[in-house]
Amino acid sequence: MPDLPTSARDWLTTLARYREPSTRRSLSELGATLIPFLLLWGLSWMALSVSAWLAVALAILNGGFLVRIFIIQHDCGHGSFLANRTAQDWVGRCLGVLTLTPYAVWRRTHAIHHAHHGDLDQRGIGDVLTLTIEEYRARGWWGRLMYRLYRNPVVLFVLGPSYLFLLQNRLPFGLMKSGWRYWTSAMGTNAMIGITVGLLIWFGGFWPVLLIYLPTSLIAATLGVWLFYVQHQFEDTHWSKGEDWQLHEAALEGSSHYILPQPLRWFSGNIGIHHVHHLYSRIPFYRLPEVIRYGRGQVDELQGSPPAVRGGVRA
Repeated sequence: MPDLPTSARDWLTTLARYREPSTRRSLSELGATLIPFLLLWGLSWMALSVSAWLAVALAILNGGFLVRIFIIQHDCGHGSFLANRTAQDWVGRCLGVLTLTPYAVWRRTHAIHHAHHGDLDQRGIGDVLTLTIEEYRARGWWGRLMYRLYRNPVVLFVLGPSYLFLLQNRLPFGLMKSGWRYWTSAMGTNAMIGITVGLLIWFGGFWPVLLIYLPTSLIAATLGVWLFYVQHQFEDTHWSKGEDWQLHEAALEGSSHYILPQPLRWFSGNIGIHHVHHLYSRIPFYRLPEVIRYGRGQVDELQGSPPAVRGGVRA
């Protein structure tokens, strides 16, 4: 067995071996996700004539496929799904209509997340609001109450995902000064979503929207936010300030390896191998397990080896 890298930066050369996507594999993964998603949509619609509860149950199950569609869109945003960048971006834009996520807007905010995760001086875009103990104590009772409400599971995993995907994603307020392309992405996605919902109402009335479209979208949104949360919010996660913050160490130490059973690993597109993904985001999601097999799990030993407190600041 070859010698394993001993630091986060040293792993980059090793991980670069896994960055090249296979067009055939990528397209097969896309087909294996989209085809069942559309079939379940059709079955849910047919089930409306039998039982509304059956239609909702099928729609909820379909939320798992929508999570996987989001993972594919996510890889497109990282440039890791197809070798042809133009085709990749159009796949991402089209999938964004299904996931209710404007492709260019999300790609930009997610890039900010990757570039600054764990940096206490660069919070607020593409992350879950996290305060240090000192910041929390410095707030008045109203500020503390608002923070506790924000972090409440009902808000974070039920109301929050609904707000994020149904409302916040419709307008790119955080990128208002960043150029026209983000508004074009948001408005173009909104227009296609409007056409899709309009056609559903035209052909089936409001019930397909209320009992199939919304449950599928909201279940996927909740699952997605939950995954994002547990991948960065854990006991020994990495937070630091200023000169104490290092990109590669933050990527590895601030992201978890969330081991899921099959088939959840399949539905989540191996995104639980999040520490590897953050360290080298150009690796296609279907190649992430290869890294774990190569290292025989020893990549995990690098996580948390430095102390979780950096620069005298504890998150």
